[in-house]
Amino acid sequence: MKYRQLGRSALKVSELCLGTMNFGPRTSEPESFAILNAAVAAGINFIDTANQYGGHLGVGATESLLGKWLAEDPARRDRVVLATKVHEPMSDDVNDRGLSARHIQMACDASLKRLGVDHIDLYQMHHIDRSAPVEEIWQAMDRLIAQGKITYVGSSNFPGWKIAQTNEKAIAGHRLGLVSEQGLYNLIERRAELEVIPACHEYGLGLIPWSPLAGGLLAGAPQDPGGRRQSEAMKTAATGRSDQLSRFEALCRDLGEAPGAVAIAWLLHQDGVAATIIGPGTPQQLTALLRAPSIALSDEVLAQFDLVFPACGPAPEAYAW
Repeated sequence: MKYRQLGRSALKVSELCLGTMNFGPRTSEPESFAILNAAVAAGINFIDTANQYGGHLGVGATESLLGKWLAEDPARRDRVVLATKVHEPMSDDVNDRGLSARHIQMACDASLKRLGVDHIDLYQMHHIDRSAPVEEIWQAMDRLIAQGKITYVGSSNFPGWKIAQTNEKAIAGHRLGLVSEQGLYNLIERRAELEVIPACHEYGLGLIPWSPLAGGLLAGAPQDPGGRRQSEAMKTAATGRSDQLSRFEALCRDLGEAPGAVAIAWLLHQDGVAATIIGPGTPQQLTALLRAPSIALSDEVLAQFDLVFPACGPAPEAYAW
């Protein structure tokens, strides 16, 4: 496993970040533990979750599952970079959501309790909150840092303008500011190249792409009869992109590599990517994805991918002049 700096921070994270959204609601606790153990054994030191994850088990269920795994071996906590998120509704209470200073403080305390840890390495704002002044957000984050409850602050699903606004306020207050942005980015969905990635470059944020396989479209022929690729929405999407996907899979065959691993390798070849989220549902899927960081893609091959999945154009000038 290779490691990269998380943005302009000195923190080193593995190129693959283990996403846990399915742990609990889709992947059983024993199988989730098996994936976590295999990931750590393979050198993955970056684990991402969110306080809302839990699906039908209820919000917070995934953090609680991770807490049980961490408690099995106290040494695990110091070996992993632990990331979680705040913003999404945690109950019907009107104040139990968003990015008010009150909610950020309460949500962090609740996450720490579920995870069974005394600090979170990377605390990420899951979405923007247009009602929350940036000054209020930084007030809350400053307090959590001073209390030793969080170390770094990151964003998730932020547009470029919000990254700029948030970090300009941080600079004015002599803060480190955001060190990462976790956003939607893959071969099919490349709009992040227009504004988000340029903003990350300008302010020194490490990009952490989520959905690297575009919901399974880039994973190749579906093997799991109950997987997401079998849903009606995904079948429709696959039909609409059948030519693109066929050309992509043909390129992967020429490389002698599995499509899913190639799609992740492509992301790791993009400037500014610190790590990419992977969300294996089984240990076997994890094993297949571990191949990705070792796949080298030449400039010629990368250009071929651009022909199949065109870039958005010179960013942000693709639509500005």
